Amino acid sequence: MEKSDETIFVDCPIAGVQKIVRGKWNMVILYFLHQQTLRFGELSRKLPTVTQAQLTKDLRLLEGYGLINRKVYPQVPPKVEYSLTAMGDQFMPVLRALEQFADVYEVKQA
Repeated sequence: MEKSDETIFVDCPIAGVQKIVRGKWNMVILYFLHQQTLRFGELSRKLPTVTQAQLTKDLRLLEGYGLINRKVYPQVPPKVEYSLTAMGDQFMPVLRALEQFADVYEVKQA
């Protein structure tokens, strides 16, 4: 019996990770949050080509997966900070491996 694409996807241990990293900006957001805790505006300035709506969507997705924390301070004007969770920290070696791969690949292209 031949497996459908959907069955193969479910059977693959990488499938869950692919859901996290497939977003265009998700890995970049994780990279910046690994460096430091950031407010929405600070992240937005680091990603000037990303719309506020897209950044909000990606932050909510990463928060939903448990990779980032969203801390809201009860003050006026509102203050919200984003940081990595312990799970987000555990993802960083994967991100660093991808970064190293990109560095090697760029050297080969030169």
